[in-house]
Amino acid sequence: MKTEIQRKFLEINSIQDLSGALPPNEFCKISLIDPPDFQLNKFFYKQIGKNCRWIDRLIWNDKTWIEYVNNKNVKTYILKDKDELIGYFEQILSEDNLSCEISYFGILEEYFEKKYGGYLLTEAIKKSFSNKIKRVWVHTCSLDHKNALKNYLSRGMKVFKSETIFLDIN
Repeated sequence: MKTEIQRKFLEINSIQDLSGALPPNEFCKISLIDPPDFQLNKFFYKQIGKNCRWIDRLIWNDKTWIEYVNNKNVKTYILKDKDELIGYFEQILSEDNLSCEISYFGILEEYFEKKYGGYLLTEAIKKSFSNKIKRVWVHTCSLDHKNALKNYLSRGMKVFKSETIFLDIN
C-alpha cells in the first residue's frame, strides 16, 4: 500500500537570517567527529531514523559507511550533554555551488521536548556558514518528528520547494 508523504525543501541564504536558539544548559557541547567514525554515524542514523523511517542506508555495509564518512565534503558533528550523546548532524559541502546540505539531523528520542533540537539546528547552520558558503539547505517530510518543520522555520529557513511523493511503507 502506498502512503502519501509530504516533503519540503528549506534553505537559509545568510547567517544574518538565522534566528538562533540557546543551549538548554551550560554542559552542551557540539564537536566535529575528527577523525571520522562511521560507527557513530551508523548509530545515530539507525537510532534516530527508526522512528522516521530512514531506510536508504540500512543496506550499507561497513565499507560503504567508511567511504561515505571519509569523503572530504562530508562532516559529522555530535551534540553531547556532559558525557551523554544527544544528537548529530551531517553536512555535505558543495564547493561548486557554494552550498551546504544538512543531510541528516536529529536527536535521540529520550531527549525530545528538552530544547536540544533548536540549539543543534542553530549550530548546524552556523557551522555550515563557517565554510564560506552562500546557502544552507535541508529537506524534511511528514515522516520526520512532528516539530522538525517548525524548528527549521523557527531558525529562519524558508521553504523553496514542496512535493508529494508516494512510498510503500510497512
